[in-house]
Amino acid sequence: MSKNGQAPKEKPKFAMYWAAACGGCEIAVLNIGEKILDVDANFEVVFWPVAMDAKYKDVEAMPDKSILLTLFNGGIRNEENEHMARLLRRKSQILVAFGSCANEGCIPGLANLSSMHEVFQAAYDSVSTDNPQGIRPQFSYQVPEGTLTIPVFNPVLRTLDQVVDVDYTMPGCPPESHQIAAVIDLVIAVLQGKAELPPKGAVIGVGDSTVCEECQRARNIKKITKLVRIHQVAEVDPDLCLLEQGILCNGPATRSGCGARCPSVGAACIGCYGPAVGVVDYGARLMTAVASVIDSTEPDEIEAILDGIPDPAGAFYRFNLAHSLLHAARPALEEVIREP
Repeated sequence: MSKNGQAPKEKPKFAMYWAAACGGCEIAVLNIGEKILDVDANFEVVFWPVAMDAKYKDVEAMPDKSILLTLFNGGIRNEENEHMARLLRRKSQILVAFGSCANEGCIPGLANLSSMHEVFQAAYDSVSTDNPQGIRPQFSYQVPEGTLTIPVFNPVLRTLDQVVDVDYTMPGCPPESHQIAAVIDLVIAVLQGKAELPPKGAVIGVGDSTVCEECQRARNIKKITKLVRIHQVAEVDPDLCLLEQGILCNGPATRSGCGARCPSVGAACIGCYGPAVGVVDYGARLMTAVASVIDSTEPDEIEAILDGIPDPAGAFYRFNLAHSLLHAARPALEEVIREP
């Protein structure tokens, strides 16, 4: 009871969950520094497995819509991810697809280019794995005490909004800490009646332009005669657009909001903030940008220039294959069709 004899006001509930991802989004939240204390001051953290002891059964026992805000990071790669996506959707008033993996599939989504057999082959029978007996995961196994199970691996990785309804998306690999802090400030202001939430479906914690517009490098609309990887350049011009130096930079297709951190220090943008406003397919938009600076009209010469991109799929769809128009390659899609 409070000093005036009244029960203390209950804080709104907060949750965060980590699905098929690397954990960088969790670290990015902690990187907001003292701002994390504002989360504790304004929310009751009821489910955050990486930071507290919590069980799925505790979430299942909560009333529907009892959690005000859930940040869900990671793609949906197995049945456990899917179960938690549906459970947290049911329990949450606001569900945010937090980070590139939940939004676009990110690096784990590149596995959609391969069948499950090929994925397991790479993981359990490659030069980096000591597995002389060729052991593979068994999704259920009988022991004297009963049946042990692990989550069943799905044929393709899906993004969060391909499984459940999502209220907001926040891109980034991971989202920049200052953007996270700004979103937290907004939510707190909403709780205090000082602001309103953006319309459902909005992309939050981002800019409304491209990385190129944030980048301070000069763009002279020059043409290039070859594409190279950055380590093949003897000396990178610190002031000139990287793409105009023949270095594949994803800035023209990537949404602003990161402050062009990579190009500003001489590293090419790789697209972690996702498609810019109005971009339907990220890879197609980037291909158009590259084509616009190639200084040739001869097919053979153009092909030779494009040979400077050793991994086109990884370059153009590194972060967003799972959410692109391509979505997956035939071997993975055929397994989806065969699913019972």
